[in-house]
Amino acid sequence: MTMQLHLQQVPAGNGRLWIRHGFKVFRRAPLALACLFGLFMFVACAVLLVPGVGVMLFLASLPLLSLGFMLATHLVLQKKTPTVSVFIAPLKLTAERRRSQLLLCGGYATAVLLIGLLAEWVDGGAGREFMTRWMAGDANGMADSFADPHLAWGMSLRFGLAMLLTVPYWHAPALVHWGGQGAAQALFSSALALWRNRAAFVLNGLLWGLIMLAAGILPALLLGALGLTLLIPVVGMLASIVASTVFYASLYFTFVDCFMFGAPQNLLDDQQA
Repeated sequence: MTMQLHLQQVPAGNGRLWIRHGFKVFRRAPLALACLFGLFMFVACAVLLVPGVGVMLFLASLPLLSLGFMLATHLVLQKKTPTVSVFIAPLKLTAERRRSQLLLCGGYATAVLLIGLLAEWVDGGAGREFMTRWMAGDANGMADSFADPHLAWGMSLRFGLAMLLTVPYWHAPALVHWGGQGAAQALFSSALALWRNRAAFVLNGLLWGLIMLAAGILPALLLGALGLTLLIPVVGMLASIVASTVFYASLYFTFVDCFMFGAPQNLLDDQQA
């Protein structure tokens, strides 16, 4: 089934509204949604261990992660319990849409790898060396890496290009799934939607940055003050999982707001759990 989608321009304040809706959806099915995210990450970690193609497979799965959570949110709004099938459903429609989704997945993985190669060429391997030292817990080595100006250039390039890559890919999988668009058209439509609604997305991104920062810092400060330092890694991980799950649950609302009927203030208030 193909829906008639119409690109809309939304107020900047809707960037905050998307987050609020994400938390409301999470409260309706916290265990199901958190388990979906946790299961995906577990499988992703296992895939990374596959020699040779593990990294490519992991990167290629990320567009399906965002679309899978959009489908999961859609099911929660219909008072249904989402299952792991949401990650497979996009590939079970028509052959044309499956081909478009796979093109998006392959294109995303290739683009991320090219960004990494370009950044490594710019920083001369300083980023890879820093990560090796960080994983080994080498504080002195990490300090030496920070003193290397090439590291800043490489990290800035990685972050900047990765942010640019999210623009065409933000809505693209959903536009293929619900709108029946081809891969190229979906990428263009997604980029156009984010540009026209850039104020809302900038606000949304800033707020999510604060939320993720708080999820990482507040548990450590609170548990440290209570003398429960041994619990900091566990609680911190749980807080990170919850925040990440809510983020992915909120993606559905960015899509319907930009392309369908909009997300009214009482979208969830009108539906009884």
